[in-house]
Amino acid sequence: MSYAKTVFAALAALLMVPAAARAQAESPPPTPKAPVPYTTLAPKPKPPAAKPAVAAPKPAAPPPVVIHPAQPGARLGQGQPLPAPELESFVDALVRDAMDREHIAGVTVSIVQNGQIVLKKGYGAASLSPQRTVDPDTTLFRVGSISKTFTWIALMREVEAGRIRIDAPVNLYLPEPLQVRDQGYRADVTVLNLMDHSAGFEDRALGHLMERNPARERSLVEYLRQERPRRVHQPGQMSSYSNYGAGLAGEAVVYVTGRPYERLIEDEILGPLAMRHTSFREIRDAERGLPGPMPPQMAAGMSDGFRWSSGGFVKRPYEYIGHLAPAGSASSTAADMGRYMMMLLNGGSLEGATIYGPKAAQAFRTPIRRTPPGINGWRHGFIDYALPGGYRGFGHDGATLSFMSSMVLVPDLNLGVFISTNTETGAPLAGRFAKRVVQQFYAPPADFPRKGDPGLASVRQLYEGHYLGTRRAYGGLEGAVGRLLAGVDVSVTADGRLLTKSGDQVLTWVPEGDPASGRFISATGPDRLVFDMSGGRAGRMLTALNAQVFERTGFWNKPSVLAIAAIVTALAACATIAGIFLRNRREFRETPIQGRASLVQNIQAALWLAALALTGVWASKTSDVANVMYGWPGFSLLLASACAIVAAALSVLTAAILPGVFRGGRRVDSWTQLRKAAYAATVLIYLSFSALLFAWGVLTPWNG
Repeated sequence: MSYAKTVFAALAALLMVPAAARAQAESPPPTPKAPVPYTTLAPKPKPPAAKPAVAAPKPAAPPPVVIHPAQPGARLGQGQPLPAPELESFVDALVRDAMDREHIAGVTVSIVQNGQIVLKKGYGAASLSPQRTVDPDTTLFRVGSISKTFTWIALMREVEAGRIRIDAPVNLYLPEPLQVRDQGYRADVTVLNLMDHSAGFEDRALGHLMERNPARERSLVEYLRQERPRRVHQPGQMSSYSNYGAGLAGEAVVYVTGRPYERLIEDEILGPLAMRHTSFREIRDAERGLPGPMPPQMAAGMSDGFRWSSGGFVKRPYEYIGHLAPAGSASSTAADMGRYMMMLLNGGSLEGATIYGPKAAQAFRTPIRRTPPGINGWRHGFIDYALPGGYRGFGHDGATLSFMSSMVLVPDLNLGVFISTNTETGAPLAGRFAKRVVQQFYAPPADFPRKGDPGLASVRQLYEGHYLGTRRAYGGLEGAVGRLLAGVDVSVTADGRLLTKSGDQVLTWVPEGDPASGRFISATGPDRLVFDMSGGRAGRMLTALNAQVFERTGFWNKPSVLAIAAIVTALAACATIAGIFLRNRREFRETPIQGRASLVQNIQAALWLAALALTGVWASKTSDVANVMYGWPGFSLLLASACAIVAAALSVLTAAILPGVFRGGRRVDSWTQLRKAAYAATVLIYLSFSALLFAWGVLTPWNG
């Protein structure tokens, strides 16, 4: 529909959506002699929100950058450390340019190597009223799904202690009300399935994943019991990212240890690592049955979250995620994340504190899933990254509504890179930051963009089509929104390049070897794209991140088809209503059955127009994703669905009486042939639109 692009741009940054998925295959910067001229990837400015917008001071012009650590074209060897002055100059230029071009209020960064922090810096504003700058030592940012890495560490500690078996059904470690039901799938969901996101759950988020009202907060147990998703795939079949699965893993650790999750992480990880400005607790009043709040002295350092409007930065309400703490409630500073990265790079220990042992260290170096080269196989919960120069990294990305973060560790370079931004437009910067650092100092110069293969055009039919991702809701109104967001259109250009289009983002790929092999590499970076060619043509598609599988599907799942059907339905409804006022006296002659058919048709037309108008009202509020998340589904969308349900039911009725309409009576007492044909056409249009809405889930909102 007309609002699809708006909804996509907003919801793509929902909590836990890895930032790398949104910055994949991005063009590398040209070799600069001054501040790097990166392409602006931020959405177009939206109209000012109702709240007063406060304009942040424009970032200062970046200083000159020493781009090459030695001489033009030179790069550091694998064992050479980063040169601190050149690193700081490069990062300053990269971050400040992005803040200016992509409208980011504040950024915090830490880079570690060889057991020490080589760069720790804050940029911009943590608060605009009152004005407060970002301090890398004391300013806390929400790190989103990076929280999950703490959960996987806590889980592997129990595996090392022998209290949890990684290949055992997770139900053995959950209280009875939370145990995973079979729902038609006989295979048990194992602990390992949670760590590579292959449990087979659908992914629901709207209306419950985050809260802005602390009074709506609930315990982890209550959340997991009340928001149980459907199982839609056999466990172990594919990876499809699941916040709920991470929540179950956290609760399994709680159940086995008998300690609340927040206390467990504090006692076993944060305390021993002296991460004194990191917490999974949140800023609210103490409430019985919930974890204690964040200490006041720590809460005072919390950064605000922002969205950008044409009038400046607009502060967003504090985001409550404590009901699913193991998946995303952590807040931390750049300094603390530096210590955390040094521990991860050092096999689980730091300054005499041992967080986990060699078994866990080996697990975090070992992918669970066997995947084609360049595709993330999930290192026991950690993401496996392809980096410039052929290097591999591991870590995690994170996103809330406002905070966009990334943590990437490169063992071969003994390097760790962390960045977090406090504005919703910060996802592209977070997603590209680690790659740019590695590219700048350790990767040999590359000739981009890569050339296409003309042979690809001759086998384009193998790949072209619409693909639907598995990380989505599978029913109801959220299922309809999921189809809008999870679809990817694949096409092939005449010069032998493959294009993937998702929303407004178009990525370019070239064949890696035989064009019919199904293997592609980004035209501008190290990322891979792989098609499953079973059956002689592409049936599924895997991206480098492997957070979901994209399955080839029919044309009816394309948002453009839904949009065209909606437009045609609206035109037919308008023509029906207009006919009431434009018919001449002769055209008003009708049989009794035709009169009843006309009445039903007019009511039906009014309902379709009302449904589409109410959907437009809902869509007008989606420029701020917070309105969708917190207010889901909203009165206007529910009423639109109700109107569509009644209109669809009337479509069946009008089809049933169609033969009676055509029989008519005496010629002088019946509709003209033209009016009969018009009636039949509207019946066909409305039935087709009803079938499409049913397939998308709009007519079954109770399945949400």
